Amino acid sequence: MLERLCDAGFEVLFTSHAEAIILHDFPDLVGELESSLLNISLPMTEIIGGGGGEAKMTQRLRRGLAAKEWTKHNFELKKTVDGVAKESISHEIDHVRRSDKGIFALEIEWNNKDPFFDRDLENFKRLHAEGAISVGGIVTRGSAMQAEMRERVESFATDRNILDFEGLMEFGAGSPTAPQRKQIQGDLDRQVPFAKAWSRKFTSDKFGMATTHWSKLIDRVHRGVGNPCPLVLIGLPPSIIDMSA
Repeated sequence: MLERLCDAGFEVLFTSHAEAIILHDFPDLVGELESSLLNISLPMTEIIGGGGGEAKMTQRLRRGLAAKEWTKHNFELKKTVDGVAKESISHEIDHVRRSDKGIFALEIEWNNKDPFFDRDLENFKRLHAEGAISVGGIVTRGSAMQAEMRERVESFATDRNILDFEGLMEFGAGSPTAPQRKQIQGDLDRQVPFAKAWSRKFTSDKFGMATTHWSKLIDRVHRGVGNPCPLVLIGLPPSIIDMSA
């Protein structure tokens, strides 16, 4: 199951018999999901130059999934007593794929604040308990990508000969804030090369431990968050990063 993703370096983890459910009930949907993920590429220029809002890579992945009918849906759960509505709760899921065997719900958490994992997992748990979905999935940064991000950013800055703050501006990477400049300058004063000093601060701020990545997701799953909803968890590998673009 999801062998092509595993062969390409993606991390894959199933919980609560999700593998068996997907294999028997959603074999065609697996192919759709695999092909969408295998086609994504993340230019390093987008990592360095990305501003606010949703990442372009995430937008491309969303469009690819939407083209295969993995579309956004707002589930509304209502509680009634003698025909009178007493409670109404809605759960918005970014990608929902329906088949004659059930419903596959998917969220993409490329780089968000890590409490979003709690939201996603609790939504899946509630929707599964109510019979609204059959399985839930989350795509996030894999452990190898998280571990290698600083080194790759530093390597890119070195290769592009970014030697100072002015070089960052000329490249289009933006200007660090005053507190960021102060910390980077402290490293420069200790004779740390600019690429190393800047990449260290940049990645700790943008892709730090409090953001959505594999270990934060797995920690929650191991604690039982989202249980017993069947889950498939997918970690993006560093191989999708295009250092030449």
